[in-house]
Amino acid sequence: MTSAPTRPVDLYPTRGSREELIGRKDPVVWSEPGTPGPFWARELEEYDRDGFVTVEELVTPDEVDELRAELDRLVADPSVRADERAIVEPRSQEIRSVFEVHRISEVFRRLAEDPRIVGRARQILGSDVYVHQSRVNVKPGFGASGFYWHSDFETWHAEDGLPRMRTVSVSIALTPNHTTNGSLMIMPGSHRTFLGCAGETPKDNYKQSLRMQDAGTPSHEALTTFADACGIRHFTGPAGSATWFDCNALHGSGDNITPYPRSNVFLVFNSVENMPEMPFAAPVRRPSFIAARPEERA
Repeated sequence: MTSAPTRPVDLYPTRGSREELIGRKDPVVWSEPGTPGPFWARELEEYDRDGFVTVEELVTPDEVDELRAELDRLVADPSVRADERAIVEPRSQEIRSVFEVHRISEVFRRLAEDPRIVGRARQILGSDVYVHQSRVNVKPGFGASGFYWHSDFETWHAEDGLPRMRTVSVSIALTPNHTTNGSLMIMPGSHRTFLGCAGETPKDNYKQSLRMQDAGTPSHEALTTFADACGIRHFTGPAGSATWFDCNALHGSGDNITPYPRSNVFLVFNSVENMPEMPFAAPVRRPSFIAARPEERA
């Protein structure tokens, strides 16, 4: 008789009856010191310490122009709006996010394969990588909603089955990011502690969470504890600048009530040595356009 495969030990339990603080059990930078790559050693040290690092000009102004034009084309395309990969703002009915852009668009595919980007992801994760998720977030002026405080890993672990903290995101600004137009905020050092959230995962939770996250969000008390201990950093900069941040860093962004849009492209890289299991705290995996399957690596 063939025995069933052994389920890996859950190092980061979440979505239980109460919140739980768990010390990180994984490295932040997985590569050996001195591993060659686009990052300077001091940048990796900063990433390891704070859970993020900024790059002032990851892509050039000409490349930003091409990416912006492609974003405008996607948002204006009725077929994209009708696709399930497009997420629409509940209030304004404008497009909020477009997922799997590296498969929808040749321009964004080239960006996801760019050695300046993939090389940095490999340097952090210490292995070959694949795109776990890609999306553009569009925050048009006059009322675009923000993204509440959360750890990406909490969701990717609970709902996508990623077992270890071996995943990294990069947010590349396609418009100027100001403190006033809903820029990214991160709590430095929060990546060192996993916050297991309280509450069960609703069925098809992604349909709600991509518009307004509820399950997997920390309590006010927990957020206050982290903010008091870590502080909060705002990330501003010109178009073309980028922020690399750890999968477990607590982050969020406010609403944009200014006239000035804020649009960013997000690329999430996972290690090929961190393949998804079954979800740790959800009945089924989220769709592949949100969380790529191992056989769909790109």
